[in-house]
Amino acid sequence: MSEGTKPRTWFITGSSTGFGRLLAEEVLKAGENVVSTARNVDQIADLESRFPGRALALPLDVTRQEQVDAAVAKAVERFGGIDVLVNNAGYGVTGAIEEVSDAELEPMYATNVFGLLRVTRAVLPQLRRQHSGHILNLSSIGGLTASPGWGLYQSTKFAVEGLSEALAQEIAPLGIRVTIIEPGPFRTDFLGRSGVEAQKRIEDYGATADNARRYRSNQHGKQPGDPRKAVRAMMQVVDSPNPPLRLLLGAGALERVRQKLEVWQKEMSAWEKVTVGADFPTETLEP
Repeated sequence: MSEGTKPRTWFITGSSTGFGRLLAEEVLKAGENVVSTARNVDQIADLESRFPGRALALPLDVTRQEQVDAAVAKAVERFGGIDVLVNNAGYGVTGAIEEVSDAELEPMYATNVFGLLRVTRAVLPQLRRQHSGHILNLSSIGGLTASPGWGLYQSTKFAVEGLSEALAQEIAPLGIRVTIIEPGPFRTDFLGRSGVEAQKRIEDYGATADNARRYRSNQHGKQPGDPRKAVRAMMQVVDSPNPPLRLLLGAGALERVRQKLEVWQKEMSAWEKVTVGADFPTETLEP
């Protein structure tokens, strides 16, 4: 925020830990307003005492429409509007596609996809009225590249990628921007208490999907990404006059996308004749 500029108001979901908590702190330190939300409001209540007048802590379970509506209304009542929406709430279930039960899968979709949609739809009328704003949707490198044992979690992030890309085009003429945040491995609680493992285990997936379980237990706390640097990068995107649609975070994420693009390009070239051969023959006009 530049000197003399009116403080913006950020609305952040999932603010109790990880990126959400760090982002709330950094934004408040920068002199802006933050509506910090979490299912357990006690975990974020300290922000109000540390940053009086600029921090508002609210209970919010993104799977409950009445809580979403109430939180957005209170944010607008307190600060007069919302300038930046950060859809950060989410978690991952580890396990092979066949192993993860409906009971484990459906709550993850309810949070990662439908919760994000619910909050976005609640905030959009406010952003449209003011013809400005920025939405940051937390995806993952797993929203661009899939791997064994993470497939169903990654499918939620693939969904976030698609709906965000379409949303960006729908609201760009209204002066509202969208950026999809795509972190690689960062030292948050994602591999720790924020994650869930499928209860069912199938031996045949020991060499594939089980690698995800081993990664979760072996790499927690060892990830190369610095979460505070990541949230500062998010703030830089919001400050930019030309923000990207997608922001990869971490060298590992960048490398994985480059590898996928290289393989994809080779595959498209190898099968190009079959691809274009699926159309009707090109009609030629009589001279």
